[in-house]
Amino acid sequence: MDHYGTHTHRKVQGWLTRHPRFIPHFVPTSSSWLNLIERWFAELTGQRVRRGSFTSVDELQHAIMEFLAAWNDQPRPCVWTATVQSIQEQLARCRHTLAQIQPGGTSPRRRRTTTDGRRQR
Repeated sequence: MDHYGTHTHRKVQGWLTRHPRFIPHFVPTSSSWLNLIERWFAELTGQRVRRGSFTSVDELQHAIMEFLAAWNDQPRPCVWTATVQSIQEQLARCRHTLAQIQPGGTSPRRRRTTTDGRRQR
C-alpha cells in the first residue's frame, strides 16, 4: 500500500481486522515501481475507461481485457537505470539528514505582525 489516507479509514481498518490473512505492507512514498503501476492505470483509465460507455460490469471487463491484449501486442520492458550503489548512497544521505533533526527542532510558522500588533499582509 502507499501512504494514501484511505487506508486509515475506520471502515478499511475494520475490514482488515475481519480479514487477518491480509497484512498491510506500506511502501516508501514515491517508490519508483509504484509510480510506474499508477502511471499504467492512468493510461488504462485515460485511453479506454473514460472514453467508453458501459452498461454493465461485463462490458467494462471486456473493454479492459481488449485494452490489455492491445497493450501486450507490443510490450516494452522497463529498463531500470539506478544502481544498487546509487540507491544505497541516497538512503545514507536521507538517514544522515534525519539523524540531524532534533525533537522540537522545527518551530511552527508564525505570522508576522507590525509594531502595533496587527498582522502584516
